[in-house]
Amino acid sequence: MDRNYPDHVAIILDGNRRWAKRQGLPPLQGHKKGFQNTQELVPYIIDKGVKVLSVFAFSNENFSRSKEEVTYLMDMFVNWFKKEFNKLHKENIKIIFSGRREPLREDVLEAMDYIKEKTKNNTKGVFNICINYGGQQEIVDATKKIAKDVKLGKLNEEAIDEKTLYHYMYNDLPPVDLLIRTSGEQRLSNFLLYELSYAEFLFTPICFPDFNREHFEEAIDEFNKRERKFGGDANETKNN
Repeated sequence: MDRNYPDHVAIILDGNRRWAKRQGLPPLQGHKKGFQNTQELVPYIIDKGVKVLSVFAFSNENFSRSKEEVTYLMDMFVNWFKKEFNKLHKENIKIIFSGRREPLREDVLEAMDYIKEKTKNNTKGVFNICINYGGQQEIVDATKKIAKDVKLGKLNEEAIDEKTLYHYMYNDLPPVDLLIRTSGEQRLSNFLLYELSYAEFLFTPICFPDFNREHFEEAIDEFNKRERKFGGDANETKNN
């Protein structure tokens, strides 16, 4: 069947530790495998015509995990940002980040700023990495920016509508069309709450380290079978 790829796909990268446990490996090895899988999937998905790919890499709440795990993840981020991102840069993929900067380590922030600047003119697609991210926190931060601009006279309060908030989010991106969560969990976990308003949800039992190109194509096939509705009656639909 012909596949119509959505403009904005979001993936909750879940199940790394569970995958490691099933393999008889230390939990941190699951994160390593997940990172490796990301390097494989991202260029493939963008190459298929997806304009924006957002991934939930690290939430605000993840800082409550053990110091060893958080340090390992931050070290991996720095290593990936400094070394592996060149593969995506050569693919003409723009890389951006969504989330609060504090309390991220200085070396993490420096690596993020470097890669964002290095890839800012790339045009094939956008890879949005959500790190130290929370959906409720994003809405709060956007609201504060809106209130500030209203106070300064930069924004007319009467002109604020649903679309206005998108411009004040961490990045001005289109709404999500398809959300995929791996590992079998069926919840949003505070991810892209505003952007997911009319997205199609797909939950797969496959842990992210095992989620491959074939699984992604199966998700796209399921997406294409659905008739999307945007709050209206049965006639107010948007076909894929």
